[in-house]
Order: sequence, then structure tokens, then C-alpha cells
Amino acid sequence: MLTKINHIGIAVTSLETALPFYRDSLTMPFAGIEEVSEQKVRVAMLQIGESKIELLEPTSPDSPVAKFIEKNGAGIHHVAYEVADIKVAIAGLISSGVRMIDEQPRNGAHGTRIAFIHPKSSNGVLTEICQVGH
Repeated sequence: MLTKINHIGIAVTSLETALPFYRDSLTMPFAGIEEVSEQKVRVAMLQIGESKIELLEPTSPDSPVAKFIEKNGAGIHHVAYEVADIKVAIAGLISSGVRMIDEQPRNGAHGTRIAFIHPKSSNGVLTEICQVGH
């Protein structure tokens, strides 16, 4: 079902403050910034090998990322695994008893379809599955 780690999402209070460390100090190739209004975030993507680092800046105080930062501070927010067919992956997870936050895929950054697994089903780690190029 899983093909690779697509990205690691990192919650930040400011892309402008966080981005230079990853782009300039760690010299990760920068793929640009995109706003995902459905999730109330601005996203900066950086490439590392076959995977990415996704910096997430909340655009609203009621966004899930803003609530995460308020509760936990900035830091690792989620791990995203790539799947070939997100609908098949969701159905398989549900049938095996996994609790999903999203039982239907939704739009993610950079043209992906995404769904989150509830942290209570994944040992406290917010886990995303994503399909590229739906």
C-alpha cells in the first residue's frame, strides 16, 4: 500500500522565519510556497532526496496547525506516506479497524489528494496518506 515517505510536515509560526534554515543553511532545494485555503495554511515545500519537508504556517487562528502550535509549539506535525490509490488505501485502513480523521480524500498541497489517520490509531503520530497526481 505505501510506496515511500512523501514528506514530513513541520508546523511553524512564520515561513519567512523558518524557511532560511532549510533552504539556505541545510541547502534543500526550494519548490515554492502555496496557500491551501481548505486547510487554512501556507505551505513551503523543500526537497530532500525522494522526499520533502513541508513547512506549515497557519493562516487563521482556528486552523488545525494553529491549534497544534498553541498546544505543542512549533515542530513536527505529521508524517505523510505516499500511496498509489488513496481511496483503496482509506478503505483498507478502515476495514482493518484504523480510525480515520478523513474517510474521504481531500485536496492537499501541490496537487495531491490526502487523508489523515487519527493519532490514536497510529501510536500518537498524526499520519497522512497522500496520492500524487490524482
